[in-house]
Amino acid sequence: MADYRVTWIRRDGNDMDRRIDRLGGPGWDGGSIDQVIAWIRSGHRFWTSVNNVSVWIAIKRHPTSGRDYLATEPDSYPANNLLSLPDCPQ
Repeated sequence: MADYRVTWIRRDGNDMDRRIDRLGGPGWDGGSIDQVIAWIRSGHRFWTSVNNVSVWIAIKRHPTSGRDYLATEPDSYPANNLLSLPDCPQ
């Protein structure tokens, strides 16, 4: 299994749960949220670094919609660190 660094995201429009649609980083072209969730479930690991702090990315379930989404493991920043990453380069 491999570890992948996430350095950018693509947001899923204006839906209320602010689900990320796609993410990627150096050395890999990125993947849809569903692909990355499947990769995590199969044993791959994803991480990101915000404000020089590296954190693992985990699958979470939105309490209202029931949809799976990705968020960083708890750290000293209260918000999901993924949401502070820049938008997908195009």
